Amino acid sequence: MTELMLSLAKLARDLSRRLRFVSRPLGKLIYGFYENWLYTQISDGPMPKHIAIIPDGNRRWARSQGFDVNVGHEVGYERLEEVLKWLWELGVKVVTVYAMSYENCIKRSEEEKTHLFNLMKKGVDRFISERVLEKHRVRVRFLGRLDIIPEDLRSEIRRIEELSSQYSEKFLNVALCYGGRQEIVDAVRVLAEDVREGRVRVDEISEELFMKYLPGASHFPTSGLSEPDLVIRTSGELRISNFLLWHIAYSELYFCDVFWPEFRRIDLLRAIRAYQRRQRRFGA
Repeated sequence: MTELMLSLAKLARDLSRRLRFVSRPLGKLIYGFYENWLYTQISDGPMPKHIAIIPDGNRRWARSQGFDVNVGHEVGYERLEEVLKWLWELGVKVVTVYAMSYENCIKRSEEEKTHLFNLMKKGVDRFISERVLEKHRVRVRFLGRLDIIPEDLRSEIRRIEELSSQYSEKFLNVALCYGGRQEIVDAVRVLAEDVREGRVRVDEISEELFMKYLPGASHFPTSGLSEPDLVIRTSGELRISNFLLWHIAYSELYFCDVFWPEFRRIDLLRAIRAYQRRQRRFGA
């Protein structure tokens, strides 16, 4: 029976890569079978408590389809909403999304940045108007150099953070104009000032103390969840691009070849399956 299941799963996996050559009803049947089979593989395993996502490839996907890059960002946002629901259904407690890096916010064209900021504002409005916060009881917080984003978006961020502050079952962290190096530099600057003013002695400095100075650390909930268990990056790029440099020191990394707008539930399930098959030793 096991060999039969594995053979059928392999057939479904192979055919799922060629669904454009398969009739739509048959394709949906094959895809559904493979998705269910993947879920049975991970359902009894340890689920990551905290997943961080680098949703990369929106612009390249748009260009490959002959679209303007802004279309890629819009489709990517729709996919993010869908992926968040998948994660919450699986019981993932904390999700951190790399919305825009610090470098994105200072190097991208004004036209593209304006479109991205408006898209985020629209997303915040939808989360509130469609009662996503209440339905999923999720707390939303933003981290990054929020001083360089438009005031109207900052106002919406303050609004959703305040409205969601009553919830603590799930957490969604959005890294916006965020840079891991910048976060560490900011922490060192504040710590150095405290040392100079005598509030902290040099011999008191430890990893635990330094964590308190990291702006992003306060956005992760209780101890034990401060570091992502799993980091997923799409589009086939094999780098972390200045994302949570301190926090992902012992996170499991998973790189997926598909562009973010094409990220499917089976891709998520595969990432979790890969996580469950690894042995986390934390240097031991």
